[in-house]
Amino acid sequence: MVRKIGVSVKKAFASLALLSFELLAALVLFLAALFVFAWFVHLIFNRQNENFDLLVFERLESVVSPSLTQFMLTITSLGNHKFLIPANLILIVYFLFIKKHKWYSIKVPVIALGGVSIMLLLKEFFNRERPLVPLLEPVAGLSFPSGHALMSMSFYGLLIIIVWEQVKNNTWKWVLTTLLLLFIFLIGFSRIYLRLHYFSDVMAGFAMGIIWLSLSIWVVGRIERYSRRKMDQLVNEQAPE
Repeated sequence: MVRKIGVSVKKAFASLALLSFELLAALVLFLAALFVFAWFVHLIFNRQNENFDLLVFERLESVVSPSLTQFMLTITSLGNHKFLIPANLILIVYFLFIKKHKWYSIKVPVIALGGVSIMLLLKEFFNRERPLVPLLEPVAGLSFPSGHALMSMSFYGLLIIIVWEQVKNNTWKWVLTTLLLLFIFLIGFSRIYLRLHYFSDVMAGFAMGIIWLSLSIWVVGRIERYSRRKMDQLVNEQAPE
């Protein structure tokens, strides 16, 4: 009996240590993203320094080719609303009717719709024009932060969280996480390569995507825990003595 209690206590402390590490890692990532976003706002809008953005365009000129351009057009479509809207809907349907995990079905639209709203507000607030000479054709809209980067970080970042919570096999967990991270950064790179966004736009978009994903997961998580506690209390009150 004592031995079983000792094992249980050890497991409890191990779980607490892991939880603390995860919370600490999430907090560090959130603060780092906040710093990155603030730094690029200061650099571009306060100091009006675009030298590094222009230097990145200059360095990328040497790698431009028709085949790479076609590849980048395909990659950039993975962060486009024409792809992300049906992808989010499929994810909602999956968790609502197949997996039957209602809180995931709530997290998906909250993160997606909130991300779009934040992106549009920030673009209007900073009002930065897109690069003057795109690689192919100019597109409408403003530049800072990159919507593709923000929405890709939010959507694929949520998939990474789902993978870590749902996939039990460690090998598959790391493989899927690596692929999703690769998608995120390739989408961001494609926007710079196609000269539809500056480097600073993309980095700010990534940072804001992390900030919004972290906040929304935290808020929805707290609502979920509160809802479960209230439900448990209700069940206990109605249970016969």
